[in-house]
Amino acid sequence: MIEQKKDNSVTDSAPVSEEKVTVSSSKDVVLRVEHLKKYFPIATDFFGRPTAYLRAVDDISFTLERGKTIGIVGESGCGKTTLGRTILKLYDITDGEIYFEGNNITGLSKSAMKKYRTDMQLIFQDPYSSLSPRMTVGNIIGEAVRQHNIVPKDEVHDYVLDIMKKCGLRPQFYDRYPHEFSGGQRQRICIARALAVKPKLVICDEPVSALDVSIQAQIINLLKELQTRMGLTYIFISHDLSVVKYITDRIMVMYLGNMMETGDTAGIFRNPLHPYTQALFSAVPVPDPDVKMKRIILEGDIPSPANPPSGCKFHTRCSKCMGVCAAKAPRYVEAEAGHFVACHLYDTEIMNRGDEYDLTPYTPPVESEEGEKTDE
Repeated sequence: MIEQKKDNSVTDSAPVSEEKVTVSSSKDVVLRVEHLKKYFPIATDFFGRPTAYLRAVDDISFTLERGKTIGIVGESGCGKTTLGRTILKLYDITDGEIYFEGNNITGLSKSAMKKYRTDMQLIFQDPYSSLSPRMTVGNIIGEAVRQHNIVPKDEVHDYVLDIMKKCGLRPQFYDRYPHEFSGGQRQRICIARALAVKPKLVICDEPVSALDVSIQAQIINLLKELQTRMGLTYIFISHDLSVVKYITDRIMVMYLGNMMETGDTAGIFRNPLHPYTQALFSAVPVPDPDVKMKRIILEGDIPSPANPPSGCKFHTRCSKCMGVCAAKAPRYVEAEAGHFVACHLYDTEIMNRGDEYDLTPYTPPVESEEGEKTDE
């Protein structure tokens, strides 16, 4: 396990994933991710060897069953998009393993990955820059169909029209260009392009964030309808927790490349456990003027993923931080059935050993006039 400390040395302090979080013997498991890491080198030595890393994804493990949707939420920069693209192997994997329908695709070359490309698709966040302005809608949707021989060449035109109809696009749009459409229509084109190759897994990277609220509802309902009709499996990346609550079956909360909490959607919304999850969910507006919001304001800035804090990465902003949080990375514990959280507060092994671990409120060191950190 590679991990970057403040002095750029290598250590092992990421949250420890337990096997029961990731291992499943069900034949309906489409995707299994085990201890996945993606580090980007940001500094090299004289010989070009990396000496410092930006840890965008740092030890993520989860499973995803067929026909289900897992939502990935967290602040900007927490590694959500990088996780999605690493799963698709658009980025090289630093460490860990990815299993798709039981097959280990971690070490496959680009040529060997071709047979999986139609099974795993991505819907981009920006419906404007992700469409070629020089291609018609029919060519955009049909390009991959022809490349991967999804249907015979003489059937491509009718096949593309059928996909367009399923995605709410009129037949007369076939020969038009992207600049002639609104944002919602463009996103429908992006969805049609992804579904045209008959995928089994679709990663939706904030597919409605650039759209008006009314259009967002249409696109979300379209995604749910297509999932039911085509048996699709989704990874849904979003900032909008109200959308995540509506469309997902499970939720994974990320912070600085780590998974803080995961569980079924209803359970996490009913009882968020991790202090970070509680802060995120406190920002969700309630459509009731008589309900008073209990907003939890996080203090401080998000630490750099190139130089994260020791112990629990969230301890510098956590109001419930204890001394042990700054010294020891938490492990994932099953606080409730199927509800896992990486927090010492729910680890009975830690909380029952106060003689060994510092369970008192944490006091951050204060810099002296000479610039050295001292304890208060």
